[in-house]
Amino acid sequence: MAFVTGLTKGGDTWTPTFIEAIDGEKCIGCGRCFKSCSRKVLGPEDLIDEESESTRMVMTIVNGANCIGCVGCGVACPKKCFDFAPMTV
Repeated sequence: MAFVTGLTKGGDTWTPTFIEAIDGEKCIGCGRCFKSCSRKVLGPEDLIDEESESTRMVMTIVNGANCIGCVGCGVACPKKCFDFAPMTV
């Protein structure tokens, strides 16, 4: 299976990994990932807890096609909520 690859400025081969999912159970809604993404891939969403009937904010993927595979959102996330995968050719 072949993956999409690119080159770094130094000429090294690099395989970007693109956002696949966000674990809503781990997400604390801090917004660090949202602030780190210049491509507007992520957005906040209110999640309603059915048991306690309270609302909390979590991040969701709103424009997944805009992801460039930099993994900046995952690096910024204190709870490691993100799943990434390379894109097959």
